[in-house]
Amino acid sequence: MRIALASDHAGFTLKERIKDVLAELGHQFEDFGTSSEESCDYPDFAFSAAEAVARGDCDAAILVCGSGIGMSMCANKVAGVRAALCCSTQAAELCRLHNNANALCIGARLTDTKTALDIVRTFLTTPFEGGRHLRRVNKISQYEKAHLK
Repeated sequence: MRIALASDHAGFTLKERIKDVLAELGHQFEDFGTSSEESCDYPDFAFSAAEAVARGDCDAAILVCGSGIGMSMCANKVAGVRAALCCSTQAAELCRLHNNANALCIGARLTDTKTALDIVRTFLTTPFEGGRHLRRVNKISQYEKAHLK
């Protein structure tokens, strides 16, 4: 898989650790920034990474900020992106199994590093279950097509 990575200053250190997990699992990635812990605005990086997923340039995104909330709000504004803010491996598993999430958001200030890296591993190794869940995910896509122009 090709993963779009992005963070703001609060998520920078965790984003750098996530790169090690991606390499361990054999995934490629594109880093959309930021490149330091210097204060910056999360939308500048979240939108670029989410748009790469929407265009099909990347298969999924992993977005990190202090709480994960800002990144999630931005990513979910991009049609075709289904971003999930996860603070547990169970949430990461369910967002893939049931919602076919293609963007994972993590709060670096709210989730310890070990848990965050386990969340990443779970997100990347859990397939979409399909079945009855596909009907529900398709309803999201239909809404986007009808209402988001």
